[in-house]
Amino acid sequence: MSRILKSLLLLAGLIAAGNARAQSAANSEGLNPGDQVRILVWGQNAVQPGFSGDFMVAPNGTLVHPLYRDVQVTGIPLAAVEDRVRTFLTRYLTNPQFVVMPLLKVIVSGEVRTPNVLSVPSETTVAQAVVLAGGPTSNANTQHVKLLRDRQEIAVDLSRADSQAASLQIRSGDQILVPTKTNALRDYIGPVTSTIAAVAAIASFFRH
Repeated sequence: MSRILKSLLLLAGLIAAGNARAQSAANSEGLNPGDQVRILVWGQNAVQPGFSGDFMVAPNGTLVHPLYRDVQVTGIPLAAVEDRVRTFLTRYLTNPQFVVMPLLKVIVSGEVRTPNVLSVPSETTVAQAVVLAGGPTSNANTQHVKLLRDRQEIAVDLSRADSQAASLQIRSGDQILVPTKTNALRDYIGPVTSTIAAVAAIASFFRH
């Protein structure tokens, strides 16, 4: 095999791998089962209630709705969801006017006032998601917030307004954990004191 042919095959392999990674990234930034899509449709100067609402994404990637169940919304970038909804609506409405808002499912836990599973717009940042969960408690360590994404842990500093990590946008399935502040008296001295007291109690028992 000539060097030129080898180089061409290597280049083709790199291009294919790059396309696969790009496709995987696009899918990871899209909708997943359990997310929701908010759709508001106007027709003839009035809201069309039969086509409007918040619709859950089913396990097969379509929307849980008698009509929208034919619309596949997973496995594509978020921007393409609107195009598919438009194509679907033109079957029933002439020149439909509509708004599509993907709502991604994220989990916010730890030292926040109302830990919960949230459905939030795709443009929501990590900092905004924490605020939507009631904001950090007085015991929160906002410097070392953990973002669990795609089996990876990303450190996020929410104590600084200018932190790039704080403005990081969420993705479907993200888990945000706000840890507790380290307290030397509580976490170290307290347990040691309790241990010493327990040992003294045992020694006193045996002396008697």
